[in-house]
Amino acid sequence: MNYRDLDEKFINMLKDNPSKYLKDYLLAEEKVSRSTAIYKGEPVPFLLHPMMWTREDVDAFEKISKRITGITDKITDRYFKDSDYRKVFGYSEDAERLILRKKGYERNVPIGRFDIFYESPENFYFCEINTDGSSAMNEDNTIGRILTESEAFKDFSKDFKLTGFELIESWVDKLLYFYKEWGGKGKPNVAILDFKTSATSSEFQVFKESIEARGFNCEIVDPVDTEYRDGGLYYGNYKIDLVYRRLVTFELLERIDEIGEFINAYMDNVFCSVGEVRSQIMHNKESFRVIRKEETMSFLDEEERDFVLNHFPETERLTRDEGLIKKLIGEKDNYVLKPSDKNASQGVFIGKDTKKEDWERAVREGEEYIYQGFITPVRRNHGVLENGRLEVASLGYIVGLFIYDGAFQGIYTRVSHNDLISGITDYYTLPNFLVEEKR
Repeated sequence: MNYRDLDEKFINMLKDNPSKYLKDYLLAEEKVSRSTAIYKGEPVPFLLHPMMWTREDVDAFEKISKRITGITDKITDRYFKDSDYRKVFGYSEDAERLILRKKGYERNVPIGRFDIFYESPENFYFCEINTDGSSAMNEDNTIGRILTESEAFKDFSKDFKLTGFELIESWVDKLLYFYKEWGGKGKPNVAILDFKTSATSSEFQVFKESIEARGFNCEIVDPVDTEYRDGGLYYGNYKIDLVYRRLVTFELLERIDEIGEFINAYMDNVFCSVGEVRSQIMHNKESFRVIRKEETMSFLDEEERDFVLNHFPETERLTRDEGLIKKLIGEKDNYVLKPSDKNASQGVFIGKDTKKEDWERAVREGEEYIYQGFITPVRRNHGVLENGRLEVASLGYIVGLFIYDGAFQGIYTRVSHNDLISGITDYYTLPNFLVEEKR
């Protein structure tokens, strides 16, 4: 049985008693509205029909995670050792200075959410790599917990065992692990760090409560409000020992002049930062271009080269070359434009879904953009209950693989009617479950 068979069984169950499950869905909506599953001030939209995976899929996610972690480590290590290789990325002086700061622990990317278009263990493409500020763990876990209380979940569980993926406590475990590797002693004062204007407040609060439940102090801190004094980083009178960095590097660099105290303390390594700015090497979308270049292929082994060529879309920088511009305009349905270093799908243009004049303007005026071969999102049928009716919708989806300390930990999934699947479009967040038949 594959995931499409599971989806069909779930839809047939909903069809058998749509009025029952509509009431079930409305109750779940009310619970979500009162939960911490909040994005930009609004409850996260979801479906009663979760994202279901087989053991074969989860095994594939583990293998993908292991492979991309190995490649990531090779690229990061080469960046540190080879000044010529660093030039291929073209990062700014400030970015390079922060990246090359002495390591506080060995793991190059302590946390990442690697987003893929996934159809099968053999057929998948990477869409985006998130390291700095990887988020949405709370969305999956909170909505998943609420759905386990639903009648639909209970009814489906009569024949199937559904197991979720824990993403909060397991990450707090890793935070404390990296602190000890860094050389930290005793109980650290923890800071969850981000600009107030960017902070995912509800999720930060969940992590804060988890950390405090273990007997550690924790504050949610804006780096603007920190001070470097007496050999340490302070937030008022609160000395910070361990930073859980949710501050993404592009925002750090945009406002670097406002956070000089924090930057100086970071460069002096007076606190443990999880993660360190070296994770930016893979977070920046330039990595999709660099990973396929000969400068990278030359130090990957044969299996790694095949993995890259088969699962990373062709990616190049958008330049002012008139021949390139004419090609992108003339073949717009084959391409997508992305800013090199933004998150949450900001500034993304999908050629086939963009009006001709808007696409041409983006191609001609876009600065610090990459262009990629367009990958059509894989679609799955889901039961959508709306206005008292059950509809079966074919929804595109993107799978975010959470990788903690180099190992697969769990999944974040968004689905949409659109090709652009993100929080800035119409979407649903679906909690993820490993589904196994009961014997």
